[in-house]
Amino acid sequence: MGKILDRINSPSDLKGMSYDELKILSKEIRDYIINVVSENGGHLASNLGVVELTIALHRVFNTPKDKIVWDVGHQSYTHKIITGRKESFTTLRKKDGISGFPKSIESIHDAFETGHSSTSISAALGMAKARDLAGEDYSVAAVIGDGALTGGMAFEALNHAGDFPTNFIVILNDNEMSISHNIGGLSNYLSRIRTEPAYFKFKGTIETILNKIPVIGKPTFKMAEKLRDWLKYLLVPGVIFEELGFKYLGPIDGHDIKKIEKVIARAKSYNGYPVLIHVVTVKGKGYSIAEDKPNIYHGISPFFIENGEVKKKNKEKTYSDIFGDTLMELAEENEKIVAVTAAMTEGTGLSSFAVKYKNRFFDVGIAEQHATTFCAGLAKEGLRPVFAVYSTFLQRAYDQVVHDVCLQNRNVVFAIDRAGIVGSDGETHQGVFDISYLRHIPNIRMMSPKDAKELSDMLRLALSLEGPSAIRYPRGKAKEFQFSYTPLKIGKSEVLIEGKDGVIISEGNMVYKAVEVVEKLKQEGKNFTLVNARFIKPLDEELLIELSKKHKVIFTMEDNVRSGGFGSSILEFISKQKTDAIVRIIGYDDSFIPHGEKEELLFTQNMDSDSIFNTIMKE
Repeated sequence: MGKILDRINSPSDLKGMSYDELKILSKEIRDYIINVVSENGGHLASNLGVVELTIALHRVFNTPKDKIVWDVGHQSYTHKIITGRKESFTTLRKKDGISGFPKSIESIHDAFETGHSSTSISAALGMAKARDLAGEDYSVAAVIGDGALTGGMAFEALNHAGDFPTNFIVILNDNEMSISHNIGGLSNYLSRIRTEPAYFKFKGTIETILNKIPVIGKPTFKMAEKLRDWLKYLLVPGVIFEELGFKYLGPIDGHDIKKIEKVIARAKSYNGYPVLIHVVTVKGKGYSIAEDKPNIYHGISPFFIENGEVKKKNKEKTYSDIFGDTLMELAEENEKIVAVTAAMTEGTGLSSFAVKYKNRFFDVGIAEQHATTFCAGLAKEGLRPVFAVYSTFLQRAYDQVVHDVCLQNRNVVFAIDRAGIVGSDGETHQGVFDISYLRHIPNIRMMSPKDAKELSDMLRLALSLEGPSAIRYPRGKAKEFQFSYTPLKIGKSEVLIEGKDGVIISEGNMVYKAVEVVEKLKQEGKNFTLVNARFIKPLDEELLIELSKKHKVIFTMEDNVRSGGFGSSILEFISKQKTDAIVRIIGYDDSFIPHGEKEELLFTQNMDSDSIFNTIMKE
């Protein structure tokens, strides 16, 4: 670990250390993070960039009395190490180990649980107002990145906070990155502040001079105010944060602990004002490979420290790759096809599209709500937008999907990546709700491919249809199914295996588990029919009626929670038919699924092939 890090067991251990010691400690923490992430995988570059900032925060604030809210939370590793989880940090992201995100059940120092972007200012402001109403005295700070600041919720919170005369601090960690490079007007604005900080260098001096001018009636006061505003607009266009009602401090070097402490202490002294501290950091700081490629090392699998190479390289294409390649082919055939992403160009397989079709590619930043309605607008004017988004992040745009896309029956395709269990990122990232929150919306079609070819065919089909479509597919290697292939037709399932003793209807990624289960049942002398649903909506009603007449029990399998999911839709349909068949739904429990390896989590959820086999045998 390191000699100085060995002495750190709580934030109080930082208080009496010299700056020379803190500099050594920062390196030791970075080395420790690199070593653990190289073995476990995790968010590397973002955490390496905030080591000094985190140390400074814990030297000025006194947690858990004072509250620090980390936006997204994938920069909280140093915070975890400092706040009593140094030894358990080696279990990062492993089953029953510590989470990669803030978690209140882990530590009283984790003031608020985060995992999605742009929420910290809202949460922290709520905590600050609760403090005021209770008549208590403690500090509340939200730490938010410049990427997360592009989210509309962050600006809603800034707007609200600026209207409150309360002690509240927002720390803007500006590293010019979210997962992909930041884009848009706000990013350009912050860049101007970083490169032209003239106003902020002189602002303190000018305010001091103005405060010393004797107040001889209102005219003098108003003239002084106008002079300050004139200087402000002359040197820095916009001055967004001050116009929103914040005291702005910065920009400052986010790797200089002494400077950061001084500015935070100054922010605490502003009584009755919300303050925004602009800190400039380097994503991947201290590990040159991550500094050079912060987007690649934002979230990384286990890797070799000496060269940064991933230990288990997946040479086979992922579902994201298949999606990206297919969209490239279709875009060449149809110039109306455009691609949209919310700061996830690489993760969703759109890197090549972004280069080849630069004018038809739109990265809107971390703004899923805007992305969805933006797609509706594109579709309204005759284009064919495809919004590539992770399942867990599309949740953030539910109202826009309903109101702006489905209600108006717009030709928008939602390419839902990371559907189902994703593993080590845990509760906030498991994509196990999308069937439940989409399939009940009128006008939308929903598909789920069992393999790479089916994904390609579904994307081609979706882009040929009128109205909205959603295609959900899992994280990881794209599979090639060994069974003969039935051409894709709207609302039609595919019967993979014929049997007389029972039936399993499975969707997407769960088809492979279903094959294993059918093989196990065959060894017990039971021959089951296996159906690849393909369409979650519309259902293959003709086939369902036929199956319900042949079988007493219909088993459904889905990579989604049982509540309101694929099995529920079949149960709803069968309940309307004149049949004695019953439906047994196999899916995830009504609970949030923690972090761990995918197969471990399937076992704990009774969704591994042995558990499903036992469930069916008991029927």
